[in-house]
Amino acid sequence: MAVREQPSFDMPISGQHMTVELGGRPWQQPPQYATVEEALDYYIPSLESEEVSTQLLDVLEMGIPVTSVANAMQTASVMDGKHSVDVGVLVLPVLIEIIMLIADTADIEYVSGLEPDKSVMDKTLINKAIRKYEQEKEKEDEPLEDTGVMTAIEGLQEEPEEKAGGLMSRSK
Repeated sequence: MAVREQPSFDMPISGQHMTVELGGRPWQQPPQYATVEEALDYYIPSLESEEVSTQLLDVLEMGIPVTSVANAMQTASVMDGKHSVDVGVLVLPVLIEIIMLIADTADIEYVSGLEPDKSVMDKTLINKAIRKYEQEKEKEDEPLEDTGVMTAIEGLQEEPEEKAGGLMSRSK
């Protein structure tokens, strides 16, 4: 009797040579800083350094929003394995406040990125629809000229209603 040979599953998966081993990326390892406090202890000294604060102020003077700068910083730290995405989300508001404090101390005008951008808001479809609705509502609120149509409509409304009858009609 012939013995069937079992298939070997000890082979590379198609395309495996194009990927990195599981755990080979920094963000696939345990984070270096596990808490918000530890992450802030990492960020604050670097933001206080002369070199980083000078570059930060240059970027803010170019008009880049503070929120974009802070988000880029925390995303890069997640990719480097400094902290997890969760810690990055919790650190983000504190980073924004620290960067705004540095800019205020240096008397730099900056865009916080927290205020709504009116030029973008005016262009959205929702705002266009709201404006159109408001314009139509204003037209409805304007008094109409009495051309005789209104009196004819009012005359129709004054006629007595016929009593509905039938199996499913409501009784009053």
